[in-house]
Amino acid sequence: MMARFMCMVGVMIVVAATLTVNFAAAQTVHVVGDSLGWTVPPNGAAAYTSWASNKQFMVGDILVFNFATNEHDVVELSKESFDACNYSNPIGSIITTGPANITLNATGNHYYICTIGRHCTSGQKLAITVSANPGSNPPSASPASPRRTTIATPLRLLLLMIALPLHHRVS
Repeated sequence: MMARFMCMVGVMIVVAATLTVNFAAAQTVHVVGDSLGWTVPPNGAAAYTSWASNKQFMVGDILVFNFATNEHDVVELSKESFDACNYSNPIGSIITTGPANITLNATGNHYYICTIGRHCTSGQKLAITVSANPGSNPPSASPASPRRTTIATPLRLLLLMIALPLHHRVS
């Protein structure tokens, strides 16, 4: 009985590790501006526009804004506020401690600026489009497409493995 219990514990550890690896692989960490970091760019907003143009941003990805505390900050804004460099109505709080990590939790367009001095009007602003993570899309209606396994499948398996030994002990 003890050997069976230990085997079940081992299987649960493997399942948990697999789930952790799957989630870790599903997100990408994007260092905003790469080696430039989050600063007033020498060539204006084109630096961040160019940087974002060859990236694919997905829900669950993380933006890392590398900046020195008290030199820069970052805040998300609406499109209108972004265009005007007006941070009087931010989406969330202004992050003043660098580096700042922002997890992308929603699809759509997202706009970020630095609120210090004239940094935004000098080009320290970033606009990105976030797409749904391909793993979170519902399966296609096409019969030729392979069946997708969701997080629910391994969790059901884990619960079943826990419930079976308990059921046999009670019986």
